[in-house]
Amino acid sequence: MALNTDTTHDASLQSWLESANDPATDFPIQNLPFGRFRREDDDGLCIGVAIGDQVLDLRRVGLVQNAQMNQLMRLPREARQILRQAISEGLRQGSAQEGKFRAALVPQSEVKMGLPCEIGDYTDFYTSIHHATTVGKQFRPDNPLLPNYKWVPIGYHGRASSIFASGHSFPRPLGQTKSPDAEIPTFGPCRRLDYELELGIFISRPNIAGDRIPMSSAEEHVFGISLFNDWSARDIQGWEYQPLGPFLSKNFASTLSPWIVTMDALEPFRKAFAHPPGDPQPLPYLDSPANREGGAIDIELEVWLQTPAMKADDSPGERLMTSNYADAYWTVAQMVAHHTANGCNLRAGDLFGSGTLSGPDVGQGGSLLELSDGGKKPVKLANGEARTFLEDGDTVILRGYCRREGFRRIGFGECRGTVAPARP
Repeated sequence: MALNTDTTHDASLQSWLESANDPATDFPIQNLPFGRFRREDDDGLCIGVAIGDQVLDLRRVGLVQNAQMNQLMRLPREARQILRQAISEGLRQGSAQEGKFRAALVPQSEVKMGLPCEIGDYTDFYTSIHHATTVGKQFRPDNPLLPNYKWVPIGYHGRASSIFASGHSFPRPLGQTKSPDAEIPTFGPCRRLDYELELGIFISRPNIAGDRIPMSSAEEHVFGISLFNDWSARDIQGWEYQPLGPFLSKNFASTLSPWIVTMDALEPFRKAFAHPPGDPQPLPYLDSPANREGGAIDIELEVWLQTPAMKADDSPGERLMTSNYADAYWTVAQMVAHHTANGCNLRAGDLFGSGTLSGPDVGQGGSLLELSDGGKKPVKLANGEARTFLEDGDTVILRGYCRREGFRRIGFGECRGTVAPARP
């Protein structure tokens, strides 16, 4: 497939900032993700770009006029590409602007990251057929996938107010649960708390209410992608979700990584997209030549768990699984096209969750619900501990990165959240 790349993707590009040239960094000059940060001595959020172990303050180099990330996201893609080119040129080795750009850097260790933008609405999709099948088997062994799954990108509207930036902790949620042998439900702390490995897709350009966004221009309405953990209370979910779906089992907390990796930065990591042979092909409004040629994106994903015991031993935690976004059943463009197929209007800063991104192999479940087979098989950890679901004090870390021969590896940073005890 032909890749839509330019000079900003050149693997030979080096920065005058040495930490950006480290092969292990998530943030080389070829990445340049956007986020909002706050200095220790400042209450206001600034728009920044991650580069190596630093943050570039875009206002201090004159590339933005204010801290309104949603306004920046609304720019046409061509204008955003011009901005990316200007940032890249200022950070390159030998740049005449080095002095000005160096003066606008602040160490990432000295800032507090906020949510990358103001999130208006949040929709969670269900794009991993492997997750849908594995979970479906737990409830419907003979018919794990419902009839609509292979025809329509399924989703539900979530709660934007409880989305927090990476690094936060949240109390274990309370809610109603009912065991199969109980006559009445009870109210109390969730006992089957889980994480969900997802990606967050950020909308850029809005559409007018009543106007559909076609597949041919769907990605022009997308700014970029972050890591996203949609925490889930499985026991509350099992009792409340019929007939309308998730409610208190999902709306108590979600964690978002602070950096948005732009669609332009992801161009080198495109892959061909197709449904498996024998499956229904997408309806015409969900299909396009560009989506077939490069609608999938090769993003390698990991989930790490750090228990309190691991933290006490100064252990960074243990990797529980890996998967890849390229295995999703529906693409970014298809989510946008379907969401607006009925005329629904999107706004800059709206967030889509990809849904749990599990892989096709055993051990690639993107949640403990899958890895523990619904709590029947505890996940054994290297230090002798085990988990069926999350315990108080557990920290879950999501990581993601893209690799392809001939291009620099780029990463997403991390998405980290910690479970605190339930409040009275």
